[in-house]
Amino acid sequence: MKVEIGTSVHVGNAKNLFDAILHAESAGVPAFWLTTGAGPDALTVFAAAAPATSRIRMGTAVVPTFPRNPVVVAQQSVDIASLAPGRFRIGLGPSHAPTIQTRYGIPYERPLEHLREFVAIVKGLLAGETVKFAGKRYTLEATLANGADVPLMVSALRAGSFELAGEMTDGAITWLCPARYIRDVATPAMVRGAERAGRARPPMIGQVFLALTQDEAALHAAVERSLTYYPRLPNYQEMFAAAGLPEAREARWSQAMIDATVIHGDESACARKLDAFIEIAGCEHLIVSVLATGHDPQSSIRRSLDWIGRYATAQ
Repeated sequence: MKVEIGTSVHVGNAKNLFDAILHAESAGVPAFWLTTGAGPDALTVFAAAAPATSRIRMGTAVVPTFPRNPVVVAQQSVDIASLAPGRFRIGLGPSHAPTIQTRYGIPYERPLEHLREFVAIVKGLLAGETVKFAGKRYTLEATLANGADVPLMVSALRAGSFELAGEMTDGAITWLCPARYIRDVATPAMVRGAERAGRARPPMIGQVFLALTQDEAALHAAVERSLTYYPRLPNYQEMFAAAGLPEAREARWSQAMIDATVIHGDESACARKLDAFIEIAGCEHLIVSVLATGHDPQSSIRRSLDWIGRYATAQ
């Protein structure tokens, strides 16, 4: 099965992300994905990178929906698509209660219901429709001057969100989900959602981290620096437990959890482990997120992007 290999880089400022996108394109990486958290805004960075690139596909993984308005997100998506025709994809997700309630001061209520309405509005506007919507979360009437052919995906972690993705979107985007969880829990849930809607299952966009290092201390330091937050979240604890890693409920990373979600080692070992992840997960797209290690993060990122480009070219 042919899998589109993409990447994601997590750095602290927009200029570094812009440079990473250009480097990834020159290295032959087919796709670049950006999150929007406490760092740079993904849609802003892609608006800058779109006219500066010519081949690399771009997607958000993901834009949090609670702080945004669906009409504005649709408008931004149309604009970026006009700057990068056929190369932009929008990924949306509700994020998590601690982030939304603390950072934005917004109540985190009924996230799947909220996401369902948000997606319906954005889909209609991207299709060029006049959207008259009266739901529990949004009541609006809106039209954009132009629509755009922009695939719309959603983030998914537990079965309900994968079912929603299968029912009404162009794909599900995972985050820190082990390959066996994607195979055994996520994909069957997407199939159930798609069958309810009478449609084929849309693509699965898997995600795994890459740490090109044989230094175990550097690996663990990078995990603690960049990913320490996730085992503290109940939804992630239960996802890991469903993947056969119940120690996640201790709110810390175990070696088995790291091995399931971070490809690490020298280049040959990473290639073997990534091959195995793809074979087990069975996803159509894979985001290989760079986990920078060592004392020179920018050098680590460039080396990783070069390796991902070579790996993708060899597929």
